[in-house]
Amino acid sequence: MNPPEQTSAQVDAQLSTSGRAGAGGYLDRYEAAAGKDPADALALLAGWLRTDWRPLFAELRAHRPVLATPVFTIVTRFADVTEVLSRGEVFTVAGYAARLDPALGGPVMLTRDGTPLNRREKGLMQVMLPPEDVPRVRGLVAEVADAVLDAALPHGRVEVVGDLFRHVCAEVSGRYFGFPGPDRPTLSRWSRAVMTDVTANLAGDPGIHAASLSAGAEMMDYLRALLAERRMAVAADAARAPQDILSRLLRTRLPRELSLEDERLLVNVAGLLLGFMENASGSMVHVVQQVLGRPELREAVTEAAAEDDTAAFDRHVWEALRFDPFLKLIARTCERDHVLARGTPHETRVPAGSLVLAAVASAMFDETAVPAPDAFRLDRPLHTSLHFGHGPHACLGADPGAAVICETLRRLFRRPGVRLLPPPEGTVLRDRGVFPDRFTLGLGQEEE
Repeated sequence: MNPPEQTSAQVDAQLSTSGRAGAGGYLDRYEAAAGKDPADALALLAGWLRTDWRPLFAELRAHRPVLATPVFTIVTRFADVTEVLSRGEVFTVAGYAARLDPALGGPVMLTRDGTPLNRREKGLMQVMLPPEDVPRVRGLVAEVADAVLDAALPHGRVEVVGDLFRHVCAEVSGRYFGFPGPDRPTLSRWSRAVMTDVTANLAGDPGIHAASLSAGAEMMDYLRALLAERRMAVAADAARAPQDILSRLLRTRLPRELSLEDERLLVNVAGLLLGFMENASGSMVHVVQQVLGRPELREAVTEAAAEDDTAAFDRHVWEALRFDPFLKLIARTCERDHVLARGTPHETRVPAGSLVLAAVASAMFDETAVPAPDAFRLDRPLHTSLHFGHGPHACLGADPGAAVICETLRRLFRRPGVRLLPPPEGTVLRDRGVFPDRFTLGLGQEEE
């Protein structure tokens, strides 16, 4: 039987009488550091967000659900996180525009809130990425992943980031999105350069921004040439042209007043890659770490991977990812003064212009919304899963994206002897401490 859920007010009332005795002490240490040097305090907090996020968020949910710092505000409770992500008129995505728009040479639908451009182009791309494509995507992923794993098996090792996860993502980009890039390394470089600036450049490093602009310009030049080639192929014989998203867009006939100019079409095709490769490959690394780090879970996942019905395996993937999401924080900009969590003991005024970090990783462990959050359970309702965001900017390609993640991992865990290796070989190497670059696993029978 599941435990009864508590309301946010009940939890606030309980915690207001308990103090911080027995807590991890993160708030005390942060406040002590802030009293001496705010910059040192922020560095301390940033470090905890990478290494101690679960106990840090547990303490914040209990004692400071909305933590305001001089640079950003962190929101940790499920109800408050979903409020931030649902209220696009207050908590906007405008902060992404200064990085993403220049990289792609024009306004990006993902950096707009409820504008005609956002509504029109989001609607079109949702039609282009239907759930009916999932079987095709899973079949493509199975083919590519199995070929990689077949080649790796005689060596007893597989480097899963570049050789498997990003390789699969690049093939999906080429064969499903219709955006292969000149080669896989270049496609991967474009994705990493732009998304590093967009998601991992809080300090505004000009070198990172310049690399993004350069990569974006290369990418858009490539796409313009690709569009011309693809348009000729579709015109010559639409039935024999590649059956991918780019060709699907070219075959779609809209009323003249609703049609997209070529540049708008290409910005959206570029967005398919940028919203996909880093998050998908990073998420797969985190799932593998969780599964292989828990012997009982590894056994259950291996059994589920062998089944023809993928549903049980997929549930294992998303629950494992909940214990270490790759996407832990989603940034928004507060457009106007707003009282967050109004009517609760922790209601907080968020000033206009504030950078707000919605801690989806914390929300998925909030006991007021997620029963028995510390337990590994396969029966969690979908609305408590925030892996693809929430609200008007939830991932519009969630269905095919989920298929890529789950089927790649399913193919991996169908192989015998998948195991962690001791360091340094088995250590996850990361770019800027964020993006996985290398992670080698054992594969097949262990050597004597």
